[in-house]
Amino acid sequence: MAIRITGSGNLGSAPELRTVEVNGEDRKVASMRVFFDHSVPDGNGGFVDKGGCWLTVSVWDNRAEHVARVLRKGMRVRVEGTLLERPWEKDGEAMTSQEVNARNVTLELARLESVTLRPKASAGQGAPADQEHADPQSSFDDTGAGAF
Repeated sequence: MAIRITGSGNLGSAPELRTVEVNGEDRKVASMRVFFDHSVPDGNGGFVDKGGCWLTVSVWDNRAEHVARVLRKGMRVRVEGTLLERPWEKDGEAMTSQEVNARNVTLELARLESVTLRPKASAGQGAPADQEHADPQSSFDDTGAGAF
């Protein structure tokens, strides 16, 4: 039975993108450590920290490339995915580690301090820095918005 998880936390490391072979096929995977905090309302409009946990989060294929390009250490993200348990041994003792196989990773914009929009490159060339665009929605790179 798969355990679905949705949680918010801060990236403890930048995503690490690598290529792995799965069933004879090369696939991209991005791995990152996320601290999922557990805060509860204090009744006065604030929150009380009740601890949390560190989990490794893996994102696959095209989403992996987007995550590795956009996310940086310290950013606040929301993760949706499946919790996996991996058994292993240390000095003859059975251990278990947990990680999240994410199907969605989203920036939490409420805690985002700043965003830098870059003009899109046109046909393999960099766009001039002083070029004005009539339609800003189509003129800027939206890689930092939405789900990956």
